[in-house]
Amino acid sequence: MEIKKITVIGAGNMGHQIALCAALSGFEVKCTDTNPDILAKAIAFANNYLNERVTKGKLTEEEANKTKQNLAFVPTIQEAVVETDLVIEAIIEKLDVKRKLFADLDAMCPAHTILATNSSYIVSSKIADATNRPDKVCNMHFFNPALVMKLVEVVQGSHVSNETVDAVMNAAKKMNKTPVLLHKEIYGFLVNRLLQATRQEALKLLDMGVASFEDIDTAAKNGLGYPMGPFQLLDLTGIDLAYHVGMEKYKESGDAADRPSPTVVEKFTKGDFGKKAGKGFYDYE
Repeated sequence: MEIKKITVIGAGNMGHQIALCAALSGFEVKCTDTNPDILAKAIAFANNYLNERVTKGKLTEEEANKTKQNLAFVPTIQEAVVETDLVIEAIIEKLDVKRKLFADLDAMCPAHTILATNSSYIVSSKIADATNRPDKVCNMHFFNPALVMKLVEVVQGSHVSNETVDAVMNAAKKMNKTPVLLHKEIYGFLVNRLLQATRQEALKLLDMGVASFEDIDTAAKNGLGYPMGPFQLLDLTGIDLAYHVGMEKYKESGDAADRPSPTVVEKFTKGDFGKKAGKGFYDYE
């Protein structure tokens, strides 16, 4: 199966960048969101981004105009999924919300459509049985910022067909990404399992009062060679995301050790979600 038309559900920071990546690579793309304000911001971002790329000589006027023709932001899911080959879901990291969406998508989409989740932790087997096409439900995890980061993790659970995996891997390559294939499901996939170990220890050191978050970041960058520290990365990916991921894991395991760090809970409660909110561990105002 060759994927030509892509739908992105969720026009937030990840969603609209995934949509732009696909449109820049020649796919016909529709992106939608239930929040009209988020949709308006996504449209403004896409226009500004393409215009800036032309100004900087990174794109020609013709390439930018072609991308704009390829990309449509639409207000409803029904309109977004007409004749689509691949849906990429990029909404909140809550299992019950995703299951409801995938059940709706299963009823709306053509029979051949692949349904992929951009979830960074929730494996697709927890969603697939909400549909009548489990063999066409998989993880296709992009990294933030999606317009810059090359890696895409594709996860093949036991329910996912080889045809689905081949189509998704090829689509990622056509989007100029570097896909890696996980042959079995595991919590956190590859990159986040590695990052989580560092993040948990960094939060523990902060919660214990061993060092400031600034000094922990400085140590990670200058001692380990990380491009950014764990708290800078939390601000970038979203402290709200870290909170929801931790709570979902705690609900499943019942293990108090899986609960979000007290510092993450405090930041989440205050609405200090990170860079997108203007404040997280660092101040971005």
